[in-house]
Amino acid sequence: MKLISTVAAALLSQITLATASKSSADQCCAALASSEIGDKVLYPEDPAYNKSVTSYWAVNVQLEPNCIVQPESAEDVSIAVQTLTEAGGSNPCKFAVRSGGHMTWAGANNIETGVTIDLSHMNSTTYNKEAKVASILPGSRWEAVYKSLEEYNAVVPGGRTGPVGVGGFLLGGGNSFHAARVGLACDNVVNYEVVLASGRIVNANNTTNTELFKALKGGSNNFGIVTKYDLKAIDNAHLWGGITVFDNSTTNQQIDALVKFIDNIENDPFASWIGLWQFNSTTGQTTISSPMDYTKPTARPAAFNDFYKIPNISSTNRFATLYNLTSELQQAAGYRDVFLTSTYLNSAAVLHKTIEILNKKIDEALPLAKGKDWSIMVIIQPWPKIYWQRNQHNGVGNVLGLDRFDENMLQVLYDYSWDNSADDALFQRLCEEALAELDEYARKIGKYNPYIYLNYADVTQNPLAGYGEENVEFIREVALRYDPDGVFQTQVPGGFKVSEA
Repeated sequence: MKLISTVAAALLSQITLATASKSSADQCCAALASSEIGDKVLYPEDPAYNKSVTSYWAVNVQLEPNCIVQPESAEDVSIAVQTLTEAGGSNPCKFAVRSGGHMTWAGANNIETGVTIDLSHMNSTTYNKEAKVASILPGSRWEAVYKSLEEYNAVVPGGRTGPVGVGGFLLGGGNSFHAARVGLACDNVVNYEVVLASGRIVNANNTTNTELFKALKGGSNNFGIVTKYDLKAIDNAHLWGGITVFDNSTTNQQIDALVKFIDNIENDPFASWIGLWQFNSTTGQTTISSPMDYTKPTARPAAFNDFYKIPNISSTNRFATLYNLTSELQQAAGYRDVFLTSTYLNSAAVLHKTIEILNKKIDEALPLAKGKDWSIMVIIQPWPKIYWQRNQHNGVGNVLGLDRFDENMLQVLYDYSWDNSADDALFQRLCEEALAELDEYARKIGKYNPYIYLNYADVTQNPLAGYGEENVEFIREVALRYDPDGVFQTQVPGGFKVSEA
C-alpha cells in the first residue's frame, strides 16, 4: 500500500509540474498577444498554426507549442525576445527558434510546452551588385535564395538541398558544392545581424563585435537570434551536374574511386561528389545515387573520370543552375527520421566497414519493422582539408576546430526514415548501433576523428565538444558576455548548448 501511495504521489507531482509549466507557457503566450506583435501570434485553433507545425521536414519533430509567433523583422524578433524574457514569473518562458525546420530530433527547433519563434516569414534575399554581397533573412530556404540571385548570375555557398533553411545551416558550419573553392559557408559570412537576449540588435563582423562574429561561425544558437546574414557571392550561377544512379554491385569500384577523388579535390576544387547508398523497403533493393556537380559549366570534367568508368543505370547530368540542381537533390518529406554522423580519415577500410554495417542493419530491420515504407541509407561525403584551410588566415576564423587537422577526411551520415511511429525505438536503436560500431572500428584502426558536423548531429551526440577544448571555452566566454543571464542556455532548451559541451 505504501508503494502505491509513493507512486501515486510521484505521478501527482509530475502532473502538477506539467500543469504549472503549461500555465506558465500560456502566460507567456498571453504576454506576446498583448505586445506590439500580438497580431503575429498563432494558437492551435488557427489554420496558420497547423501549417507551421506540419511544415517541419521530419514528422517526429512536429511538436505542438502553446503558441507560435511569426515575426517579420528584426524589430519584431527583438520584441518577442524581450517579452519572453520578462514574462512567465517564477517559471521563465521556454521558447524555441526555427528557421527551415530540417533537424531530425524533436526539440531541436520546436517545443512542446512553450513558444516557438517561427522565422519563416523573414524569407527575402537582396543583392548588392557592387559589393557582391547577398543579404539573406534567416527564414529563407536555399532554393529561394538561389532563385533570387539567378537574375544577377550569382550564387552563394549554401545548402545542396533546396528546402533546407538558411539559419541553422550557416550557424552549424555549412557544407556546399563550392566548399573546396571558397571554404565552408560560415566562412563566407561577412556580417551577422543579431538580436541578443536583452533585445538589443547588433551587428557582428570583422571590425564590430568580432568575438561574437567568430563564435557564430559554428557556435549554433548559444548567443542570440540571427536576423540577417550577409554572404559573399560567387559569379556564375551555371553548373554542370546531376544525379547518377548505380547498381549496388559497384560498391567496391565506388569506394576505390572516392578515396582517390578525396585526395585530389585540391587539384580541381570545382568538383563536388556525394554518395548515397539507400535500401528501400518497398522495392527491397539497395541502389547507389551519386550527385556529381561541377561548379562551372564544363561538361564531363576529368575530376569524375574514375566514376565515369563505372557502369550506371541512369544519369541526369546536364548544364543547369544551382537552383535547378538543388531542387532535384532532396529527400521526400512526410517521414519520421533520425540522423547520426561522424568524421573519419580518408580510408577505404572505413568505407567498406560503413557499407558492411549498413547491410547488417537492413537485415536486422527486415523482420522487426512494423511499417511497410521505410528506408535505411548511408550518405558519404568528402571532407578534405582544403575545406577549412581555404579560409584559415582570412579574418577572425571560426570555432569549428578543424584547423587542428592536416589530413583529408570523409564524413559518414546514417540516415534512417520510416512511416510508422511504432518503429521509432527500433530505428533509433539501429542507427545508434550502426554509428557506434563504425566509430569503434575507426578508432581501432586509427582512422577516427573527433569532429562531428553539427547540422547532421543527433540529440544523443555532442558536436560542440568535437570543436576542441579551446574553442568550447571561447564559445562559453562569448555566450556569457553577450547573454549574461543565460537565456539561450536555459530558456531556449533546443539545439546544442555550450553549457553541456
